[in-house]
Amino acid sequence: MKTTPSAHAISQYATTTGNLTARIALHAYGTNPQSWFAWLDGRLPLGGDVLEVGAGTGKLWTHVDHVGRGLNLTLTDFSPAMCEQLRTVPGAQVRQCDATDLPFADAAFDTVVANHMLYHLDDPTAALREFRRVLRPGGRVAVAVNGSDHLDELNAIGPAIGRPELTLHATQNDFTAQTGPAYMARHFTGVTVERYHCDLDVPAVEPILAYLTSLAGEPLTPEERSTARDLVQSRIDAEGAYRVRKHTVLITASR
Repeated sequence: MKTTPSAHAISQYATTTGNLTARIALHAYGTNPQSWFAWLDGRLPLGGDVLEVGAGTGKLWTHVDHVGRGLNLTLTDFSPAMCEQLRTVPGAQVRQCDATDLPFADAAFDTVVANHMLYHLDDPTAALREFRRVLRPGGRVAVAVNGSDHLDELNAIGPAIGRPELTLHATQNDFTAQTGPAYMARHFTGVTVERYHCDLDVPAVEPILAYLTSLAGEPLTPEERSTARDLVQSRIDAEGAYRVRKHTVLITASR
C-alpha cells in the first residue's frame, strides 16, 4: 500500500535521528573533495535573521559558522527527536513545527533555508507560500533538492532483492531538481540553479547495507541482506568500488 510523503517521513524521523545519520554518512564517499556542507557554505545567501526549515540533525551548522557571522539562527523540524538534537546547536532557537504552518510573524526573516526536505511534504507549494510569508521584502530563500535520477544505483538494489519500497522516489513528492525551479518561480523572483558536481565511490559493502537498513520499515531478512551483499560486492570486485551517481542542486531566489 502506497504511503504519503509526510507519513513516510514521520515513520522515518519522528522518533530517531539514526536513519538520517546513516544516510548522511554514506556521502562521506563523495568524489568531490569539497563536501556538500562546505560547498553550501560559500553559496547560501546568509545574513541577519536566518530560518532553516526541516533542519534535521543540524549538521549544516557544524560547517557554517553562524555564531562568528553574527547570524540570528532559528531551526525548525517536525520531529521531536530532531529538535532534541537541534538544541545542541550553539546559539540557535529551536521550534518544533510543520513546514506548511510556520509559527512566525510575517516578514520575520532575511533568509530561509530548506536543505533536502521539500520532497518529504504532501504539499510543497504550501511550504513555499509559508517561506514567502515569513521572508522580508528582498529576503532570500535557498532550497536544496535532488534530481529524479539521484542515487539510481542505490535505488536499483531494493527491487533486485525483492524490496521495491527501498527506493527514495517511492516515498517522495514530485519536487525535484527538474521541477523545483518552476515551483519556486511561482512564488519568488530571480530563481537560479547551481548543481553540486559529485558522485559516490563506495569501497565496501557495509556502508551500503547500513543505508538500505535505514530505509527499511521492516528489517531486511537474512536472505535479502545476503543477496544485497553479493550484488554490491560483485560490483566492487569488478570496478574497485560501488559507484553511485548523484544529482543535487541548490535553488536560490528572492522575495
